[in-house]
Amino acid sequence: MGVPDYDIENGGAASSEKQTYTDTPGAVRGESFEYGNGFYAKVQRLAGKLKIEQRGIERVPEDERNDTSILNVGSMWLAANMVVSSFAIGVLGTALFGCGFVDSILTILFFNIIGALPVAYFSTFGPVFGLRQMVLSRFWFGWYGVKIIAFFNVLACLGWSAVNVIVGAELIHTVNSDVPDYAGIIIIAIITFLITLFGYKVVHTYEFWSWIPCFIIFLIVLGVFAHSGDFSNVPWTTGKFEAGNVLSFGATVYGFATGWTSYAADYTVYQPPTQNRLKVFLSTLIGVLFPLFFTEMLGAAVITASTTGDPNTNPYMVGYKAAGTGGLLGAVLVPRLGRFGEFCLVILALSIIANNCPNIYSVSLSLQVMARWTQRVPRFIWTLIATGVYIAISIPGYNHFEAVLENFMNFIGYWLAIYEGISLPEHWFFKKGISGYVPENYDKPGKLPVGIAAITGFLFGVLGAVMGMAQVWFIGPIAKHTGNPLYGGDIGSILGFSFAFVTYCAMRPIELKYFGR
Repeated sequence: MGVPDYDIENGGAASSEKQTYTDTPGAVRGESFEYGNGFYAKVQRLAGKLKIEQRGIERVPEDERNDTSILNVGSMWLAANMVVSSFAIGVLGTALFGCGFVDSILTILFFNIIGALPVAYFSTFGPVFGLRQMVLSRFWFGWYGVKIIAFFNVLACLGWSAVNVIVGAELIHTVNSDVPDYAGIIIIAIITFLITLFGYKVVHTYEFWSWIPCFIIFLIVLGVFAHSGDFSNVPWTTGKFEAGNVLSFGATVYGFATGWTSYAADYTVYQPPTQNRLKVFLSTLIGVLFPLFFTEMLGAAVITASTTGDPNTNPYMVGYKAAGTGGLLGAVLVPRLGRFGEFCLVILALSIIANNCPNIYSVSLSLQVMARWTQRVPRFIWTLIATGVYIAISIPGYNHFEAVLENFMNFIGYWLAIYEGISLPEHWFFKKGISGYVPENYDKPGKLPVGIAAITGFLFGVLGAVMGMAQVWFIGPIAKHTGNPLYGGDIGSILGFSFAFVTYCAMRPIELKYFGR
């Protein structure tokens, strides 16, 4: 039996004049976005004419979930991770954390698997419920508690977009110093905006193909480097210092992989509810893990060449010191391939677009979760605003604030472990699986969890993360005992998850007893 659809212009009330009906309770039909004569409806009608996705965080009716391709699921993450940013993560094992080659590879292997599993798991929720990831989070954090989560997600989306676009602009500037710093930033940001402006289908179409040239370029990097004979099997060490280095590098690897968790269901909401959940899970898992394994292990191999000989004359070390990851890749490609090597660097710079598309598409959905009025601002307008914000951050940050931004974003990354430490026990132990949800309650504050347990768990999770974090500007008291006392070993994600998990499991039964929801 049908029910009245959600009326956006009236702040969530069902309008008797604008009712449409659907067999999916609480869902909003696509044509209903154009009803009315207000500004919202006029903008949506224009968007419809331009084939721009009009839907934001509203539930998708089952008969509009027509993306049946399981390849779309995996290719989304394949492209988003087959990028120069992933290569840069692998470089850090030796360059920053002092790990040997084999222990870097093992760390990349195991910590990526841990980080990718939640992404694959939550991707299976999209076809079942037709709801975005931040909207699903209301069932775990409550109507008000989720606003904290959405705020952190907005910071993460904008911050990582700024850092990524700076890396891409640096690569372009390395190839052609005549291109101003800001030009590379604006070029990458505008292309990303145009793709995300049109929404789900165009994002998936772009990601379906964009990984191919990047994969070819990375294969060229692998082939050229393998034939150079410059690889050096940097030995690993043992003991407490080695453990601390592995934990800190592992935290970075985990944070990058699990960073997609807060977006996961956004890219499967148009999959039909009949879609096999195991196929969605495996497609996502392979889509995330394959490019991360390949690019990060390649980065771990290439950086070993910088450890031999005189660091003042070693071309890999000179390139890395001069221009970071771009200089390192340039040292591999340009001396041997000349202009074609420079062309390869430009392609890798543009790979940032595939990495930033999920950030900029999903940031608009997080902003719509913040309040009723933010939901009434169309998704594509938030996409435009978010693009302007991260351009404004990245242009001055190009020369002055990149290191600060990266340190800040590493700290923001801890919140995802806390998020998982609350959402997973709620789903497993208290909802007892998919059958425990009433999806049409997604926009009804009085029927969602109060959020006291989630907020308390989140705060204790933050405490755990602070106790275990090991950053340049702060080393937690527990982290000091897991490695070199000067640098520590980063277990912030582990403690953040554990503190949140235990606290939530203790508090949630009390909340259910007194509030019944």
